[in-house]
Amino acid sequence: MLKVRAGVLHCSLFFVILTICVAGQTKPRARDLGVPFDGTPGTWNAITDVKGVEVGHTTLISGDGALKVGVGPVRTGVTAVLPRGKDSTDAVFGGWFTLNGNGEMTGTTWLEESGLLDGPVMITNTHSVGVVRDAVIAWRVKHGPPGEDGYWWSLPVVAETYDGYLNDVNGFHVKPEDAFHALDSAHSGRVEEGNVGGGTGMICNEFKGGIGTASRVLSAKEGGYTVGVLVQCNY
Repeated sequence: MLKVRAGVLHCSLFFVILTICVAGQTKPRARDLGVPFDGTPGTWNAITDVKGVEVGHTTLISGDGALKVGVGPVRTGVTAVLPRGKDSTDAVFGGWFTLNGNGEMTGTTWLEESGLLDGPVMITNTHSVGVVRDAVIAWRVKHGPPGEDGYWWSLPVVAETYDGYLNDVNGFHVKPEDAFHALDSAHSGRVEEGNVGGGTGMICNEFKGGIGTASRVLSAKEGGYTVGVLVQCNY
């Protein structure tokens, strides 16, 4: 996992998952336009080409005009990445890395200590990390089996990028039900890209940023792995 930040409150998030197992896209992707890239993509050219991975979004867009705190405009959301899907409680090997800056991401102490990612990776705006974190715990309590004698705990991984230039970030428009929807709607197959989920309010080098994804299938000589990446670009 790589987070890049240049300047205050700007970052990009990269999620990379490997495996030995081999909602519609409304706009053309780079390959559709003839832009050449190396390597062989998977079926969807998305992180979901890695077996078991599911991705879901909640996109919140409303209002226009001048900013009025608590009213809008609203350009934000939540993205959920579930490495083994909604129906699994198995952890995956995981790690995290920050290149520079101070992009907030909860759950990293236990991730580094254990080397395991237990549960989803969530992305939202800077001031909604707390509400999404609490919502993930509530969602997992409802969906996951209890531990011994009912004992169970969770330290969710929730990452932020700042969308305050396009979004009423201090209006706290992301609610628990928005995190629930991103988790419940997560699916395999084609991944919605662009102005969706946590990427709704993103800006990248003064262009519109957002969500992107890709995959590559390595040759048998290289191990036969499928590499999947999801990027939330805000730089």
